[in-house]
Amino acid sequence: MAPISTCVLGVGLGGLTFHIPFVLALPHLFKLHAVMERNPAGPGGKLQARFGEEAAKGVVIHRTIDAVLADPEIELVVVTTPSETHYELTKKALQAGKHVLVDKPVTAHFSQAQELAELAKSKKLVLYPYQNRRWDSDFLTLKKLLELPPDHPQSLGAVHEFESRFDRFRTDLKGSWKDLPLEANGLTYDLAAHTIDQALVLFGRPSKITAFVENIRGLGDKKVDDCSTVFLHYPGRKAVSGVQPQSLTVILRGHILSVRSQQVRYVVRGTHGTYLKYGVDVQEDQLRALPNPAAITQSAEYGVEPEDIWGTVESLDAEGKVVKSVWPTTERGDYKGLYENLAAVIRDGVEQAVKFEQSAEVIELIELAYQSAREERTLVVPPRP
Repeated sequence: MAPISTCVLGVGLGGLTFHIPFVLALPHLFKLHAVMERNPAGPGGKLQARFGEEAAKGVVIHRTIDAVLADPEIELVVVTTPSETHYELTKKALQAGKHVLVDKPVTAHFSQAQELAELAKSKKLVLYPYQNRRWDSDFLTLKKLLELPPDHPQSLGAVHEFESRFDRFRTDLKGSWKDLPLEANGLTYDLAAHTIDQALVLFGRPSKITAFVENIRGLGDKKVDDCSTVFLHYPGRKAVSGVQPQSLTVILRGHILSVRSQQVRYVVRGTHGTYLKYGVDVQEDQLRALPNPAAITQSAEYGVEPEDIWGTVESLDAEGKVVKSVWPTTERGDYKGLYENLAAVIRDGVEQAVKFEQSAEVIELIELAYQSAREERTLVVPPRP
């Protein structure tokens, strides 16, 4: 079948790092037909400046969304613009009969996400959320650890506490749209969109939520949060034997004033062991530095985590002693897996690896997190209808 004719809306960090490289790296699946750039500085615009004249050859630069939607060759629109625009641009693209891949957060409000899901369904179009961190090397490796049988020496047993963090150290503002008090801005929308999604994949829908959200640095508009801790509360997981945990607590943290050379990524505690992981998936750094998108499929190093940040497991042996061992990150990071699935959904009708309803649920929980923080109380998460 012919490659999917694609237009990427936005040629900032998102477009040039997380989307255009994969469209270019998978020419048998996608064709980069166009980008939307309002004020290109020269021939080929930012696309040519980043990837060279050959990559930009034949790519149309549309300056407005109306021009994009009027282009009959475009089958797929990738929305990677400022977060507050995601809902409006996705809706317009669907109404124009285009499939859509939309970056996180998919919308500012749960009601908007529900509306978009219904619109896509009514028009028989693919609406795919860009939850790329399901393809992080450390998350894929963690899933394998949690799937170990109870009698495996590195099994954690029944998990009763799960902590997932995206921390960093930054004392100034970025000087971008992310600093502005706009809908869907703030660290919780930005990073909890990933950590909540991963938690839902692993543990499903929580019963309660408690959150603390603030602008801890006191910089810029105080309504734009730069620090958040979200607690998701679950009933206890049944252990095969021994102590029976009465609850599972999932702690999702994003802190802007964390001084570490390698930040804590995961801490998972179970009845038989604890997993500790530092460092983050290497793909973002690799994608920022790639001279040629072909390296995504051709480089043996792409997506491979260095051994010095592999996680460790401390578990109980047969005598009840604590034994420390390495849990190697054997899984390669693979964001192109999302794009490969997207192509198969559009061309072959296969099941979406990430369903839009799942990202809508992430937005629902983010809104509940903000409400919990405002009201300073724990909220019941409504059961699914």
